Amino acid sequence: MTTHLVVETTALTKAYRGRTVVDGLDLHLPAGVVAGFVGPNGAGKSTTLRMLLGLVRPTSGSGRVLGHDLSRPQDYLPDVGALIEAPAFYPGLSGRANLRVLATLAGTPASRVAETLERVGLADRADDPYKTYSLGMKQRLGIAAALLPTPRLLVLDEPTNGLDPQGIRDMRGLLRSLADDGPTVLVSSHLLGEVQQACDWLVMVEAGRLVWSGRTAELLNGSEVVLACEHAGDLPRLEELLARHAMHLRRVGDRLHAGPLDSGAPPDDGLLARLNRTATAEGITLVELRRQSSTLEEQYGALLADSLAGSLR
Repeated sequence: MTTHLVVETTALTKAYRGRTVVDGLDLHLPAGVVAGFVGPNGAGKSTTLRMLLGLVRPTSGSGRVLGHDLSRPQDYLPDVGALIEAPAFYPGLSGRANLRVLATLAGTPASRVAETLERVGLADRADDPYKTYSLGMKQRLGIAAALLPTPRLLVLDEPTNGLDPQGIRDMRGLLRSLADDGPTVLVSSHLLGEVQQACDWLVMVEAGRLVWSGRTAELLNGSEVVLACEHAGDLPRLEELLARHAMHLRRVGDRLHAGPLDSGAPPDDGLLARLNRTATAEGITLVELRRQSSTLEEQYGALLADSLAGSLR
């Protein structure tokens, strides 16, 4: 991974009739990653991607894609491949014929058709009519079309939407393989579990605002501590104790989930021992004290809660 930025935006904003969909978004996407662009439906993901592709004009803010100004998409779009919404192809033509049409229109060498079909795993069905393809195959053909110009940046909007579990697994493997020897990939999704497995960089948004951006491993760094008291009445005192240890806290039922405020320092055995001794000194008997791996869904929920609390203060 390099420090070169493929996408960089500053205060990128889009409003429709007074409703702000993307709100002051600052993006910094390095080259060579598979980046997950995650957030709930309506978070502004698709609108942001459309602004990056020149399909929607920002209300305010600025940005650069592949080193070119966002206001001049014609300068960088030849090096960008994209799949936005469902791919559109001629139903009666084969997958190969559909790609040949697109290659001819774009002035792309015909040799790229066979290469991209092989790349997305459709070589054995390339000559079958598009209308006979499954949803997963149609999505893969759409990605093949996006790969025709040999892009440096590949933008995919919800490529797993509507796929069955096997189709989702196939798409995950394809995304990872693309980044190994191909373009930087920016993929939007609301399936956090799949993003966690496929992406090494994350951009999280909520209500058009940036919640978090960085390496997946940094966000999911190791684990958190799960604690439970013998007596439920001791839980408030345990919370105070953990706060003194600079722990980030959330309560789940009768248990506390805690992690260091410094995400670069995951809980270790030494920390667990110190917490146990401190609790004992405070007269609190712990019946559970263990490390637990964090999931992207849990971290996202915690970040959203922090963001909401900060906006209310």
